[in-house]
Amino acid sequence: MNSDDIWQQFGVATWRAQRVRLRRMVSGFVALAAVVGFLWWLREAPPQVRWSLDSFFLGADVDENGVLSTRVYIEVENEGLAAFTLTGISAEMPGLRLLPADDAQDERSTVTVERGGLKTVARRIVITDCAAVPREPQPVRFTYRTWMGSGSAEVIWDSWRLEGPEGDLPVAWQRALASHVCNEAVSGEWL
Repeated sequence: MNSDDIWQQFGVATWRAQRVRLRRMVSGFVALAAVVGFLWWLREAPPQVRWSLDSFFLGADVDENGVLSTRVYIEVENEGLAAFTLTGISAEMPGLRLLPADDAQDERSTVTVERGGLKTVARRIVITDCAAVPREPQPVRFTYRTWMGSGSAEVIWDSWRLEGPEGDLPVAWQRALASHVCNEAVSGEWL
């Protein structure tokens, strides 16, 4: 008879095996909880996106009905871990309205941005009242779809900088855009 046989007679070997099984089960449960928690965090966390409005190509467009609008190019950069699909951009505020995508104007309604990628989308903004556009920064709503589901986020674009006699002054993005387009619409080109 050896020591292993003695330990088995007193049930110590089965006690050790149960303790090992219990330890494995607890560590498996902890690992599963960590994975589920990480996936839940990914689902709840919006994509890491940098949005910017390119003001270089802004111009005033007055249609046959006298509606003032401009075409904007919005750069969407994915700084996150996974690709996402941009499904909508909207903004409605006094004096200004961002229109939905118009496929006839070569504006894609959805665009997929890969991890580390950059895409540019075009949209039209209608300016209904130049003076009514708010002076405080206003949000733009973005809707998106990822592999974990859909979501939305409101973003306030960075203020534009206007040069004045006392230096650079921050101006809300929508106010600077409306001022630029309204000023161009009443310049000598349109009169």
